Amino acid sequence: MVALGGLFDQDATFVNRFGHYVRGIEEIVALHVPIHETIYRDSTLQNELIDMAHIADGVAVIHFWSRLAAGAAHPAGPHAVDTLILAVLTRQDEIWRIRALENVTLTNPRTGEAILRD
Repeated sequence: MVALGGLFDQDATFVNRFGHYVRGIEEIVALHVPIHETIYRDSTLQNELIDMAHIADGVAVIHFWSRLAAGAAHPAGPHAVDTLILAVLTRQDEIWRIRALENVTLTNPRTGEAILRD
């Protein structure tokens, strides 16, 4: 979780896939620690960049797919979840960090059932 925190700007915001909003590295890490010590302790993520747009000097917006492969520690057992992530990155002292990130789970709008992208 220390490495996760290092990706973010000190004043970053994070919205998880359930709409939980937090601000700052400490809150972002605190949001993730309990689930990564328990239900996601044997999970993996695979990310795929979709696009990146530089919108100003030292500011970029990225979109990427993220597939969570939950393991046996999850109450629902092994399964996959796809999310679409939008992040705003800023460059300070030649280091790019996440300033804002929002994570959206892919679901069927009629049933709420999670869907996987192709």
